[in-house]
Amino acid sequence: MRFEINKDKLLYHLLIAQKALSNKTPNPALQGVKLDVEKDALVITTSNAEISIKIVVEDASLSVESEGSVLIPGKYFIEIIRKLDGQMVHVSHVEDNLIRIEADHSDITLNVLELDDYPNLVFKEKDESVKINVRTLKTVIRQTAFSTSTIENRPILTGVHLQIDGKTLTAVATDSYRLSRKTITLDAEYDPMNVIIPGKSLEELMKILENNQEDVTVHFDQSRVLFKYANVSFLSRLLEGNYPETERLIPQEFPVKITFNKEALMLAIERASLLSKHDSHNAIVKMTLRQDDTVTIASNSPEIGRVLEEIHPVDEVVGSPIKIAFSSRYVLEALKSFASSEVAISFTGETRPFVMTGEFDEAMLQLVLPVKTD
Repeated sequence: MRFEINKDKLLYHLLIAQKALSNKTPNPALQGVKLDVEKDALVITTSNAEISIKIVVEDASLSVESEGSVLIPGKYFIEIIRKLDGQMVHVSHVEDNLIRIEADHSDITLNVLELDDYPNLVFKEKDESVKINVRTLKTVIRQTAFSTSTIENRPILTGVHLQIDGKTLTAVATDSYRLSRKTITLDAEYDPMNVIIPGKSLEELMKILENNQEDVTVHFDQSRVLFKYANVSFLSRLLEGNYPETERLIPQEFPVKITFNKEALMLAIERASLLSKHDSHNAIVKMTLRQDDTVTIASNSPEIGRVLEEIHPVDEVVGSPIKIAFSSRYVLEALKSFASSEVAISFTGETRPFVMTGEFDEAMLQLVLPVKTD
């Protein structure tokens, strides 16, 4: 195996593949980057058992002298390529257990891993796939995946529930304290689909996707999902089980509705959370709608001090005075998901979930469960 390629091109694709590189695994082979050198292409593969990435590099700078496959320790290989001088890098398999990397004045040898220990990964594309615009897919992930649970005691809640019915795709995520739902209209009609994709997988996928007008083709299997984007294939396992019925959790009637400037509300909550008696990462703050339709955001810590922020709604308030407490982190993360400059918060009561919507965030809502305080 022997090839030459532009260093920056190689590094660019290695950094994408690194998203699926495993650092802690009982299988040392998963710490490796698999290179398959073909006649006109370099295929880069990584996997951490949760997700797998395959990149087919067909670049004008690629020159293949001999074909072959090798498994290289990923951490060291990527750092070596990152720090090399010169425009071109020459990689060759010189012995059974050595790889040689040459660039400019550098000549480096690196022990390779046992190729036979690497899993047989199948990136199989289906005849029928779902097409989603890349920007739309990134929006769906950005507005839902953050609400998945990070606690493994209910594994099903660590995933985003995707349902396809005709031309409608609905994504829902919840950790039982908050909920995110986004609905989009697809360009074509598809057979019904019901899958649960790990939130962490989708967040890694979002880092790979660029902001352009290309489509991502999504191929569903019984236990896996394959996202095909440009020259990248992104494979993730699916979660098994039945996702909870979340529709009944969303209130339908709202006696109180307040519309805020999103940035002003976020800043007020951030300042109030600084002095909460709870930890600042998940501070509890109180929102009060007063009789004169002004709103206060407050927190209090007997040991530190008290914060009282006054904020004025940007539209006429609907409903009577209300006082409610909530996790500042949950509300801030929900607010950050909105593209709208104004966000409406609709309340059903002081102890019942409240819902956030935005005028320009079509078919998206964020729900947060209040916190009971003394």
